[in-house]
Amino acid sequence: MADARFQSQGALHLPARDIPVPTSVSREAQALLALGQLAPAGGVVWPLPADVDGWKVLILEQDRVTLEVLSQGTMASIVGFTSPRSSASVEVEDMLVAGVSVYVATPGGVAEDDRRVYLDLHGGGFVFGGGDLCRWATADMAPWIGARVWSIDYRMPPDHPYPAALDDCVAVYRALLEQRDHTEIIVGGGSAGGNLAAALVLRARDEGLPLPAAAVLMTPAVDLTASGDTWQTNMGVDWGFGGSFQPAFSLYAGEQDVHHPYVSPLYGDFSKAFPPTILTSGTRDVVLSDTVRMHRALRAAGISAELHVWEAASHGMFMGLAAEDAEHKQEIRRFIDLHWPPS
Repeated sequence: MADARFQSQGALHLPARDIPVPTSVSREAQALLALGQLAPAGGVVWPLPADVDGWKVLILEQDRVTLEVLSQGTMASIVGFTSPRSSASVEVEDMLVAGVSVYVATPGGVAEDDRRVYLDLHGGGFVFGGGDLCRWATADMAPWIGARVWSIDYRMPPDHPYPAALDDCVAVYRALLEQRDHTEIIVGGGSAGGNLAAALVLRARDEGLPLPAAAVLMTPAVDLTASGDTWQTNMGVDWGFGGSFQPAFSLYAGEQDVHHPYVSPLYGDFSKAFPPTILTSGTRDVVLSDTVRMHRALRAAGISAELHVWEAASHGMFMGLAAEDAEHKQEIRRFIDLHWPPS
């Protein structure tokens, strides 16, 4: 008789079980994991695709809450730790580059003639993370990057589905190349931003532009079909995801086939060229499969690619509050310093 766990659909059915907080991670990480699922039960309540006003209300409220939590150190106070966020001075300039809003953050100590630029593409499921939240995140990132950070406040749904965001990213990259040599630019992003960073490289290559010195893909959502294993196995275990993000992915893709390499870069042809890349994720990250598969695709094409996976880390690590987050930043800083020319 066949094992009852295996059904006709080929799915593995497991009994309900408790997932303990691992002792293998830092005390800060343990405290965060002990809080359980932080995302709303069942995930975000997504509006219907045609409900433009509903999407706008959701986006404004989600960004407001996220900015409040991050900027005020709310999570740090809940778990009883002092927020480790940098108090270094940072100047942020609002610019319009090729008609696109860009925040340029310069940390203290960076020389005026330092030409290195980290071109950051923010995350947020292709719908969240713009505006004031993008500006705040740019200033927060610059000190540990150790160079100027240009962060693109790209257009997003519901008003601007694909290819608006990628068009904006390519336009800014093209304009930046008029000021900097391609070896002085590193492109990076997390989650949806990791998708856009990889798509930017693919499209820049296809349009004959010189490629950046390197790419930083932090837990990148590079397959919008969400067919990877951990979109199922880690759903509910990743405390940042209570449910599917497919409605946001579909809204972003619009009428474009989600298998197109500019929408789901995992399906790109990397044999034609791609810069050295670092990819990061965690064992509880729902996007771990995307990250691992992207790493394997790059390696199969002969591209220099590093993969770093942190124990028990969810999507976005531990909100910058744990020792693992510091290690994460150190690994990225080491990588970019390796591939940048000296300041």
